[in-house]
Amino acid sequence: MNDNTNNLSCVMVPMNGRQLLLPNVSIAEVVDFSSGPAPANSPKWLTGILEWRGLHLPVISYDAANGGEISEPAGNRGRIVVLNTIGDHHDTIPFMALVTQGIPSQTRLSEDQVKRLDGDIGSADMMQVDVDGETAYIPDLGFLESLALQASQN
Repeated sequence: MNDNTNNLSCVMVPMNGRQLLLPNVSIAEVVDFSSGPAPANSPKWLTGILEWRGLHLPVISYDAANGGEISEPAGNRGRIVVLNTIGDHHDTIPFMALVTQGIPSQTRLSEDQVKRLDGDIGSADMMQVDVDGETAYIPDLGFLESLALQASQN
């Protein structure tokens, strides 16, 4: 019998040319890609507004928040990942949303399966890691929450 007590349930989220690694508990729901348009004069990283459970959530393009370009999901594989917020403004904005380039996948990881890598990271990245031979990025959720808060105040 395997001892899974030191394993963490995680989700690999496909972005444009990279994937994010998030703990499973940070994700409230994964929904099909659809959102209302972004308000006029919105920052380039704001792709739209998602109506979700009676809330209006800003949908953030992780790629654009990281200094890249917004890229719409190809075909019907794009999703929106609704994330729980954990920062100081949780009462104001309890959730935020990220557009993905594919369907997120769940995995269980132990500490020895994840190694920190030295490499260039963007403003939305906390760190770059190797996960069993694959490169992934752990997002800076505080930075993304600050963007969501900014979008919700406009």
